[in-house]
Amino acid sequence: VQLQASGGGLVQAGDSLRLSCTISAHDFRTYAVGWFRQAPGKDREFVAAISYSGGSTTYDDSVKGRFTISKDNAKSTVYLQMNSLKPEDTAVYYCAASKAVIAEVHEGMYAYWGQGTLVTVSS
Repeated sequence: VQLQASGGGLVQAGDSLRLSCTISAHDFRTYAVGWFRQAPGKDREFVAAISYSGGSTTYDDSVKGRFTISKDNAKSTVYLQMNSLKPEDTAVYYCAASKAVIAEVHEGMYAYWGQGTLVTVSS
């Protein structure tokens, strides 16, 4: 299983970005997918997750109402739409895949990780 995250960049506060996570797996539909981020000098933290079916999502409180996670099984891709970006959203964003049934928030439940994509939000 291989994950490729993309879509990061430098934006201003209030702007939007859409991150993509393309997963190479013959059974993509059976994976729950999560997004995590790591800011400079901080631990990696949970951002959002979606269940294998796409029917359930969960978000960290810090992004709820601003970020939306979605899953396109036909394209084997999971998206993270990020609106109203803030400087504190600056981080390397990682996508991860899990065989868990639900949308997991704990990174220990994810066996497969992408390489990360950098998001920088200027004030």
